[in-house]
Amino acid sequence: MNLNSSIFDRIRVKSQAEQPTREHAIVCERIGCAQPGEYRAPKGRNREGQYFCFCLEHVREYNQSYNYFNGMSDDDVARYQKEAIIGHRPTWTMGARRAAGDRTLGDDPELFADPLGVMRNRADQARARAQQQPQGPRVGVAAAKALATLDLDETADPATIRARYKELVKRLHPDANGGDRSREEKLREIIQAYKHLRTARLA
Repeated sequence: MNLNSSIFDRIRVKSQAEQPTREHAIVCERIGCAQPGEYRAPKGRNREGQYFCFCLEHVREYNQSYNYFNGMSDDDVARYQKEAIIGHRPTWTMGARRAAGDRTLGDDPELFADPLGVMRNRADQARARAQQQPQGPRVGVAAAKALATLDLDETADPATIRARYKELVKRLHPDANGGDRSREEKLREIIQAYKHLRTARLA
């Protein structure tokens, strides 16, 4: 390696005179303390980026009593915490501009040329497609079987299911049949079917 190269002439090195010395070290900002202030502590709300310099003992004391929300009401603290979730950036409700009457390209035929009428009657076209598609079963296989156990079909609403369940339990329960337990198995099936429908949020 050639130490006399011109490349080394362009390297700048800080002189010893510019190096910070212990004599110029920051002193602890606690009144009456002469220890070095080697530890930074935030100054508080609305003074972000500004710090006190304390020694280790006083920075620990400061941290124990530090409260960022000091002087704020409970409502202000709750609002601040809610806004902190999104980084205190403004947000808008989805579809707010649409609800306010803001028109999209497809709503105004004057905004574009549509010689083939592609955008015309979009709602009618969507309804026609929905009618052409075969309607699948409203419930799953297990739910359909549970409904069949209660002698109901897929069109039964929650109120109908509950009424049918109560009717069958009253009819099949041994207490309503003079202690006759011959229908207990059927009663268990109905109870299991109703539990499944409750789990599936159909009853």
